[in-house]
Amino acid sequence: MGINIPNFLSSKSKNRKMIDFQDLDHLNGLSISTVSANLYNTDRDDLVMFYFREGANFASVYTQSKILSENIKWNLNQKSKKIFSLLINTRNANSFTGEQGYKSMQSIAEITSQLLTQKQKQDDDDPKMIKPKNIIFGCTGTIGEIFPKEKITLKIPDLIKNIKYTQNKLIWMKAALGIMTTDTRPKMAMEECFIGKTLIKIYGIAKGSGMIHPNMATTLGYVFTDADIPNDILKKLLKKNIENTFNAISCDGDMSTNDMVSIFSTGKAHHPKVNNITDKKLKDFEQSLNKVLLNLAKRVVADGEGASKFITIKVFDSKSDLEAKKIAFSIANSSLVKTAIAGEDPNWGRIIMAIGKAETQIKLNNLAIKFGNINVVYKGKLHHSYNESETAEYMKNSDIEISVYIGSGNKNFTAYTMDLTKKYIEINADYRS
Repeated sequence: MGINIPNFLSSKSKNRKMIDFQDLDHLNGLSISTVSANLYNTDRDDLVMFYFREGANFASVYTQSKILSENIKWNLNQKSKKIFSLLINTRNANSFTGEQGYKSMQSIAEITSQLLTQKQKQDDDDPKMIKPKNIIFGCTGTIGEIFPKEKITLKIPDLIKNIKYTQNKLIWMKAALGIMTTDTRPKMAMEECFIGKTLIKIYGIAKGSGMIHPNMATTLGYVFTDADIPNDILKKLLKKNIENTFNAISCDGDMSTNDMVSIFSTGKAHHPKVNNITDKKLKDFEQSLNKVLLNLAKRVVADGEGASKFITIKVFDSKSDLEAKKIAFSIANSSLVKTAIAGEDPNWGRIIMAIGKAETQIKLNNLAIKFGNINVVYKGKLHHSYNESETAEYMKNSDIEISVYIGSGNKNFTAYTMDLTKKYIEINADYRS
């Protein structure tokens, strides 16, 4: 899968470079298990369980697609205040599977809840009765294929038997690898912060490489914290911080039927009570949560199908947030822009084209464009110092930054995307082969 496991295990870096893995370790209140259910007809891990021994507060945001996968429907229908398990499978999206897909979720939830209740009785002095509504699902893979309920059901006992109450870097890596589809590497991020004087951990994993475009969440992303934060505040925090993270990325302009990003709070860190989203004690936590979400979102783009370049598009001085976002994504989703960048061609005319088709009002005399620090357009005209050779040299970089100045207000938006290469076509042409 493109992972150098010895290098991964020896890495100690905690910075946010795309090439680095972070040292996620134990998080109180959370347990992890992975198995192979043979969904790919191989022995790779393809079924991952996150188990919350005492339950967890949670919040999720889901795809805005008009066609929802059956696991998303299941999750939306469960009105529980506590989640005891998140179960994720790959290879099959459980989308466009109808009654068979939904009833599979119900059946697996019933079996899982029964077995976890038995485990509670074995391991805990004060065992909880876990119900099907306390189980939610993440599914990813091919749309429209019959959901493999039997294969998954067969492995639930092994999954529960393999639960590790203490995590380490290897276990987190196995979980991140276990939810991958066309991804070439796992995606993990972490931050530590304080609520009051109490140290708080925020850990996250994600998967995503293609069919990536925002209208809520844009992939599968799961964040875990030992903070004690109520569901309603988690929901507000997630919705607020999704906008400039997972809602700011695009690989190909296509939105999945399965998108979800969730946050789980185990409540095991003993800190002063948080009363509302404006509580000053949450400031450090919210900033750290945003960093984790953005880190994961960037890793999705950096691992985009066939990507050779990571592209940042910054739109400044727009009349409204919506206008800035429209322009940014008009550029980010332009096949002509993305192929020019793949070919290392400084074809700034394609940026002009993408701005013009964004269905916003543009005052040409105010327009400015930069590639990195290179002035390309200024006051609606080619900059007098523009040098094609210099710009062509800049386009050879693996990280490309395009800045657009609209000059109609004070609103800004940054989008992240990748180039469009021949490899993207190969991957998706052979996706089911």
